Amino acid sequence: MDAGYNPRTVEEVFRDYKGRRAGLTRALTTDVEDFFRQCDPEKENLCLYGFPNEHWEVNLPAEEVPPELPEPALGINFARDGMQEKDWLSMVAVHSDAWLLSVAFYFGARFGFDKNDRKRLFGMINELPTVFDVVSGKSKTKTTSNINHSNSKSKSNHKMKTSEPRAKQPKPQMKDEDREEEALDASEDVGAVAGGGVEEHGETRCGACGDNYGQDEFWIGCDICEKWFHGKCVKITPAKAEHIKQYKCPSCMGTNGSSGSNKRARPSS
Repeated sequence: MDAGYNPRTVEEVFRDYKGRRAGLTRALTTDVEDFFRQCDPEKENLCLYGFPNEHWEVNLPAEEVPPELPEPALGINFARDGMQEKDWLSMVAVHSDAWLLSVAFYFGARFGFDKNDRKRLFGMINELPTVFDVVSGKSKTKTTSNINHSNSKSKSNHKMKTSEPRAKQPKPQMKDEDREEEALDASEDVGAVAGGGVEEHGETRCGACGDNYGQDEFWIGCDICEKWFHGKCVKITPAKAEHIKQYKCPSCMGTNGSSGSNKRARPSS
């Protein structure tokens, strides 16, 4: 490294970080065969260096004490043949990430970065996948996972909104009449309110066992007698309730009846 090279601003240190990171990533991915060959366990302690120009090098550690910059992990070559190649590369990647941060914040300390500068530098660094993320493939996995999680969360929120009890829904206002009617129609499609009816939930009792309404329990209301029941008492699950158009309790449909063509059910929030 050029002894006169010293990045002094947050942007310069970040460019230095990106260049070194690119070199290390290349050594552990596209140039991995060459890197593996150079890390001969029969040689002395070796280190993997990344440079600001995106090049990499396997070499002996610096001779001066203390060195000009923090040094990478020492002796990575000794573990080469004692581990699975994938695990060995991952180990080197983790140590490389630690070294990159130590170099970046060495420059920050040397040139007096204040709290805001250090925070901004780490924020810029944190936007990039780590070397370990790239080598292990977790950067792609994280992206896919985040997308799936976002979609799942969106669907979950939608279900919760459409399955809220009527007792918690606001009364229609004249200026929003059309919108409120549409929302209520959508609510009727997934069934009737669970646990407590339109008035107070706490006073509602199960028509089968007589217990009070519980916030964490699934309830279903009969569209004929308007009594409410624990789903478990009438053997109706939330999943089954979504397909019921009109629900009749056992008393209203008879002991041998079927609820297959019924409607009204909604899980409690």
